[in-house]
Amino acid sequence: MKKEVIDRTGRPVAFNYPPKRIISLCPGITDTLFALGLEQEIVGRTRFCKYPEDRVQSVPAVAGTKDLKLEAILEAVPDLVILEKEENTKEMAELLEQHVPVYVAEVQTVQEAFQMIETMGDLTDRRLEAEKLVLDIQLQFEKLSARAGARAAYVIWKKPYMVVGRDTYIQDVLQRLGFENPFIQKEGRYPAVTPDDFQEARLDTVFLASEPYPFKEKHLDEFRKMAPGAEVVLIDGEMLWYGPRMLEAPDYFIKNLGM
Repeated sequence: MKKEVIDRTGRPVAFNYPPKRIISLCPGITDTLFALGLEQEIVGRTRFCKYPEDRVQSVPAVAGTKDLKLEAILEAVPDLVILEKEENTKEMAELLEQHVPVYVAEVQTVQEAFQMIETMGDLTDRRLEAEKLVLDIQLQFEKLSARAGARAAYVIWKKPYMVVGRDTYIQDVLQRLGFENPFIQKEGRYPAVTPDDFQEARLDTVFLASEPYPFKEKHLDEFRKMAPGAEVVLIDGEMLWYGPRMLEAPDYFIKNLGM
C-alpha cells in the first residue's frame, strides 16, 4: 500500500509501505536500519557506510555522502531512498526526488537521534525494534556523569583547522558530558579557527577526532603549542556517530575520558 509522510525538511513523501527495497545514503542511518532487522531490504549504501562490519559489505555502494551514481541507484529500483540533511546535499535530494521517493532525516541532538531511530521504525514497519534500540541506548547514556565546566574544542579538520560548533549532534553530546565549547559563538556549525583562536579560548581539553581528518599521535604537539595548558586527546570519531554506535559510546567515554 502507499504511505505518505512529511520528512524533516517539510516535504511530503509517498512510497510503497513497508518498503522492500531501501537505499540509505547516511552511515549512521544505514547502521540503524541493519539494527532494526532490515538486512534483506537494504539494496544500496554509501562507500562510507562501514557498520555493521560483518554485513554491510554485502550491500552495493551506490554513492558517497556528497555524490551519487544515479544509474546505479535507479537500477536498484528502490521503494525509498533515505538521506540526512547534514550528511548529504540539497542537490542530491533534488536530483533523486525526480526519480524515486526520497525521505530526508535530520539529526542535530541526542534527542533527535532517538527520534530518527523511531522514525526509521515507523517508515519500515519496525516500530517495536526501534523503541527497544532507543531504550537500550538511553540505559547506556544513564551511566555517564558530567564533567561540569571544562572548556573543550573538538577538532575535525586541518588546513584550515575546523571545529565542531553549534547545532550539531557532537556538540550536544559534549554538552551532555559537561564540556563547554567556546566556539559555539562562532558562525557556522563547523567553523574554521586559527592558532590564536585556540590560545584565546583558554581550553582545558582539545579533542582530535579520528575522522573525517585522521588525527594521530604526531599531531599532539602541534595542538599543545596552540593551546598551552590544555590536555590534548585523540578520540575515536565513530563514537560520536548517531545510531547503534551510541550503544558503545558511553563505555568508551567512561574508559577513555574518565566520565
